[in-house]
Amino acid sequence: MRIALFTDTYHPQINGVATSIMVLEKYLHQRGHDVYVFTSSDSHADLTEENGKVFRFPSLGALFVPERRLAVAGLSRASHLIEDLEIDLIHTHTEFSMGVMGKMLAKKYHLPCIHTYHTMYKDYLHYIAKGKLIPPSLVGILSRLYCKKTYAVIAPTEKVKKQLEQYNIRGSIRTIPTGIDFATFKRDFKQIETIYQIKEKLQLQSTDTILLSVGRIAQEKNMRVLIESLPTLLLEHPSVKLVMVGDGPEKKELMQLTKKLGLTESVRFTGAIPWSDIPAYYQMADLFLSASTSETQGLTYIEAMASGLPVVAKQDPSIAELLIDKRTGFLFQEDLELAETLSNILNRPEQFRSIKQQAKRHIERLSADHFANQMEQLYEEAIYSYVTSHHSIRTLNKKERLS
Repeated sequence: MRIALFTDTYHPQINGVATSIMVLEKYLHQRGHDVYVFTSSDSHADLTEENGKVFRFPSLGALFVPERRLAVAGLSRASHLIEDLEIDLIHTHTEFSMGVMGKMLAKKYHLPCIHTYHTMYKDYLHYIAKGKLIPPSLVGILSRLYCKKTYAVIAPTEKVKKQLEQYNIRGSIRTIPTGIDFATFKRDFKQIETIYQIKEKLQLQSTDTILLSVGRIAQEKNMRVLIESLPTLLLEHPSVKLVMVGDGPEKKELMQLTKKLGLTESVRFTGAIPWSDIPAYYQMADLFLSASTSETQGLTYIEAMASGLPVVAKQDPSIAELLIDKRTGFLFQEDLELAETLSNILNRPEQFRSIKQQAKRHIERLSADHFANQMEQLYEEAIYSYVTSHHSIRTLNKKERLS
C-alpha cells in the first residue's frame, strides 16, 4: 500500500501526535508499505534525512498552540505528489490546514480518507481570546463538519470515542490506541553514561529522589499542581527533586512560581530535549508525575510504564483502562491530594517492584506491532471498499492523468 499521512506536527517536534505518526510510519514501513508524511515547515527539521519521505509546506505559527504550524500554501504541489506517488489512501491527523488539504485531495482523486482525532480541543479554548471567543458547542460543530465523509474516524481511547459520539459524529468510529515501540524504552547498559551526564548537568545527587514530568508545559496540562505540591512533600522527603522535561507557553510562569515558593533548589526545567534522550530521563527517575486531564491517551504514561517507571497521575476517563490504582500505577482525585499521595508512595518503596511488573504486563496489548496490525487491516478494508465502489471513476481519472 502507498499511504499519505497529513499532519501539522511531526518530528523533530516532541508531542503525542508526532510520536504516534512516527511509530505508525516506522512499523508500516517494516511491513513493506510505502508511507509518506505531508506536514508543515519546521526550521529544525533535517531535510536531507527526510528527502523523498517527508514533504513540508510553508507555514505560520498557530494561534491556539504556538508551537504547532499551519500550512499556508502548497495544494498544487501536494496534488502532483499524490499523483506521482500513486497514493492509495490518505490518513489525516489534524483538523486544520494539512488535514483540510488531505481531505480535499482524497475527494479529488477518489481516495479513502481516514482521520485520527488526537486532540480534545475544548481543553485548548483558553488560547483564543481567553476562552471567550469560541464556545465549546462550536468545537462539536466544527469537528462534525471535518469528520463528515471520512471512511472511518479513529479514537485513541473510549473517552475520545464518547466525546465524538456526543458531537453527533456519524459513521464509523474505531477505538485504536497508539502503540509504543517497547524496545526504545527497554533498560540498556549503554544508557548508564547518558544518565550520569544528565544528572551531572542537572546537578542531581545519587541520593536524590527524582520525580519526572515529560510533556508540553501548558495550562491544560495542569503542571502548576506538581510544583505547588512540593513544599508539603519536602517537609517529609527533603531529597525530592522535580525534573520537568519539555517546553511551552507556561514555562516562564512556572519558573516564576518556583522562585516565589523558594523551590529553585528542588525543581529543574530542562527545556526541549532531543527525542533520542527521552528514554534516559525515564530510566533516571523514581516516579513519573502528571496532573493533566486533557490527554486523549497519555502516551507519556505508557512510555514511563514501558521503562519500568511507576506512574502517579490524576484520575481521568482517558486513562481508566491504563492505570489501576495500586496495581499498575497510582492515582489521585483532587489536586490538593497530590502531596499526601506522593508522601504515602515514597514511604512504601517496596511496592514499586510489583507495580512495575504489573504495569509492563498490562501494556503488552499496546505494542507498536499490534497498533500497526490494526491500522493495516483498516487501511486494507478502506481501500478494498473504495476500489469496489469507485472503480470506474478511479480508472477514468488514471487514464486522464496518463493521456
